Amino acid sequence: MRPVFDWANSLADARNALVLGIESSCDETAVALYHTTDGLLGEALHSQIDLHAAYGGVVPELASRDHVRRLPGLLAELSHKTGRTLADVDAVAYTAGPGLVGALLAGASLAAGLAQGADLPLIPVHHMEGHLLAPVLSEPELDFPFVALLVSGGHTMLVACHALGRYELLGQSLDDAAGEAFDKTAQLLGLDYPGGPALAHLAAQGTPGRFTLPRPLTRQRGLDFSFSGLKTAVANQLAKVSDVQDHPDLAADFELAVVETLSTKCRWALEATGMSRLLIAGGVAANTRLRAALQTLCEAQGAHFFVPSAALCTDNASMIAHVGALRLADAQRSGAPVRARWPLSELSAPRGAAHA
Repeated sequence: MRPVFDWANSLADARNALVLGIESSCDETAVALYHTTDGLLGEALHSQIDLHAAYGGVVPELASRDHVRRLPGLLAELSHKTGRTLADVDAVAYTAGPGLVGALLAGASLAAGLAQGADLPLIPVHHMEGHLLAPVLSEPELDFPFVALLVSGGHTMLVACHALGRYELLGQSLDDAAGEAFDKTAQLLGLDYPGGPALAHLAAQGTPGRFTLPRPLTRQRGLDFSFSGLKTAVANQLAKVSDVQDHPDLAADFELAVVETLSTKCRWALEATGMSRLLIAGGVAANTRLRAALQTLCEAQGAHFFVPSAALCTDNASMIAHVGALRLADAQRSGAPVRARWPLSELSAPRGAAHA
């Protein structure tokens, strides 16, 4: 099986190329440089957490304006970090979707302007494919095929990855994504935004086992997810307790319910596909209890487990520049379209690439 990195080397246009990646799909603004031979050269990133904290969630208009404001400075910071300028860049990759339309347009507009001004090709990148292949940046031995669990605030899905651009959706969230359930449950517990990390911190102080919470959609062997009922179950349990001292235990039981649900679905996905590699990506992939549970699962199943570094779990431009390098054959000379909704199944292999 050919390693993932060989996709870039198998394309004539991708040899010895430097790709600038731009990420602006939601509330992280980032730029990065990836070289097809030397790997990741550097990244500059700004998080909008403080901007949105007062509202308890992302405000799309504020996010879009902040991307426009931050991107020029981040480009200057990246140039200072890497010693590279736009004159050294061979192509510009940007997040084309899915995401918030205004936020996507901020990055796409900059990408189009830079590309037109320097006569560079543009590469639209699918945000979820970026997450899907982010573990390769820290686990270069990862090969196709593998099962991927993409788990974040906006998405929870299981994908059978047969080759670059050949993705089979096995199951997805029918309502709240796991990360969304974390955030909403954190609000119920009176925790600050962003709720996911705050809830995980609170759960670490508690002991699971006191509260009975469901493991949604695990009574039958399906691969779809549903977490809205779990959030409601937490609200019902919360109404029965009056002491804030109970919150850590309730948080621990909630986190365990999510982790066990995700772990069960991953086991079923491995068994259904016959694959021996499991990858997790997305913001919730940074959760230590989830990482530990899936590591244990893979050891029991005789499977290999891959997870990106914590910095690559959240939205970042490194993964966008990386996928851009893999998809140099798909570069275009004009236009920078964006798509708020973009099914992963609509992707295909890069033009001219032979499947492994």
